[in-house]
Amino acid sequence: MTVNITEQIQEKAREILSSGQVELIIGYQRASDGVTARPAFIRKAENVAKLIFDQTCTHNLAKYAIEHRGKSMAIVAKACDTFGINVLIQENQIIREKTYVIGVNCPGVVEVSFGQVGDKLQYRCQICQEHAPAVYDYVAGDPVEEKPLGFDPYIKVKVLEALSQEERIAFWEKHFERCIRCYACRNACPQCYCTECVVEQIDPDWVGIPIQVPEKQIFHVIRAFHLAGRCIGCNECERSCPVGIPLSLMNMKFSQDVEDQFGYKPGRDPEVCAPLATYQPDENLGIGG
Repeated sequence: MTVNITEQIQEKAREILSSGQVELIIGYQRASDGVTARPAFIRKAENVAKLIFDQTCTHNLAKYAIEHRGKSMAIVAKACDTFGINVLIQENQIIREKTYVIGVNCPGVVEVSFGQVGDKLQYRCQICQEHAPAVYDYVAGDPVEEKPLGFDPYIKVKVLEALSQEERIAFWEKHFERCIRCYACRNACPQCYCTECVVEQIDPDWVGIPIQVPEKQIFHVIRAFHLAGRCIGCNECERSCPVGIPLSLMNMKFSQDVEDQFGYKPGRDPEVCAPLATYQPDENLGIGG
């Protein structure tokens, strides 16, 4: 029998709020358009009926855990969101003992926009083969059968790599020209949590604030490098981009390189350090003599 994930989440949220185990539930509720979902912050047991979970619950709520670090909280997390939670635990941004994880066996989320719900899974879900939460205190939903993809998850990256250097430069210049430096990509990313971003520092001034293409290029390149070995592939950066820049292509390229070089996928185990945050004297990456 298929379980009702929403009912399971509501029941568990009511239990841990009523007992005082947590003081805040970070989950999903119905958005003002009546059909999609938005983040919810529940502090009273009588309000847990607002909580929902369905295929419109696309936001990575790990982002909001950072804002409430230090509090005893519970967070509703899809599998990919739990990878982000593990990275934040590993980087000492949230305290595991104060973070109750309501993991969800997630069948995938669909393409959504305000007032519209598509019938097609988001691309990240089409290539996902890890539907079970990596860290949890409670799991909602039936286990999802893991099926072979039948295609290369990095196919989009390889198509771009097959272009000449000049063609790749032209590709990114075309997209970055449309960037308005609104920083929605950065603000949606759970792994971007610096109190002051390097691209906005004025003393020292590392990157200019104009919106000419070179400045926009260096912002996105810096962000991609900062996410190398840390990006968990939730694609919230691309989804939140108001001009539709395919930011996931850069992140996927770095993820592919890190996986190929180190056999590492971020967030699967909070005890395993990211390879680009560590140094091993005996590492041989085939670089140099």
